[in-house]
Amino acid sequence: MASQEHLDKMQLRQNYRNLWHTDLMNTIRADTPYCCFALWCAPCVSYLLRKRALYNDMSRYVCCAGYMPCSGRCGESKCPELCLATEVFCCFGNSVASTRFLLQDEFNIQTTQCDNCIIGFMFCLQQIACIFSIVAMIVGSDEIQEASQLLSCFADMVYCTVCACMQTQHKIEMDKRDGKFGPQPVMAVPPVQQMSRIDQPFPPSVGYQPQQAFGQPYGYPPPQAQGYPAAGYPPPAYPPSNYPPPGHPPSGYPK
Repeated sequence: MASQEHLDKMQLRQNYRNLWHTDLMNTIRADTPYCCFALWCAPCVSYLLRKRALYNDMSRYVCCAGYMPCSGRCGESKCPELCLATEVFCCFGNSVASTRFLLQDEFNIQTTQCDNCIIGFMFCLQQIACIFSIVAMIVGSDEIQEASQLLSCFADMVYCTVCACMQTQHKIEMDKRDGKFGPQPVMAVPPVQQMSRIDQPFPPSVGYQPQQAFGQPYGYPPPQAQGYPAAGYPPPAYPPSNYPPPGHPPSGYPK
């Protein structure tokens, strides 16, 4: 069930609309000193970036940002700093990927096709190096063993380089979030809705006769509706002219 939720989340990230401020190809040019720092001190950079992604609030820390089965089961609430340090040193790749997913889900950032190709190439190269090492161990050929070692070394170099670029990409995105690039354009404030005034004309009535703006003056009958006679107006004279009727009062009735 949890794996299905992660797959659904990964599928959802493909539909995000925003993009990284800098793609992986341009991170070295965008921030060369930090990229070198991320290359030589990768676990330290991963620690700093995760803490910064959590807005320096370590009470929000969860192992691997909640994207792994072990998340929330490692006693993070008791000592989050130690747990984060253990994560970045023992599970460095997961720590970088978790920070990346955390930023993507927070800012609706999708991964470009170029970034996907670079990350996919890194994983494929590691798999090929692993296969060559297994074949060299089974066959026992010195040539294949040497080729597998060279391929493993090349795969490690690519892995370290891509991770350094990814961490620099995360740092640049958080610089953008924290306003270190200057004020960012904001959404325009919608115009103030114009309130109705007493001097504005009333909207036309549909199917009904328009009514007066003020109450009917006292002592006057209401206006007659079209097609109907005035009911009860003017009032009849009192007493009526034919009162009393013939034969009333009866004879002998005291007056």
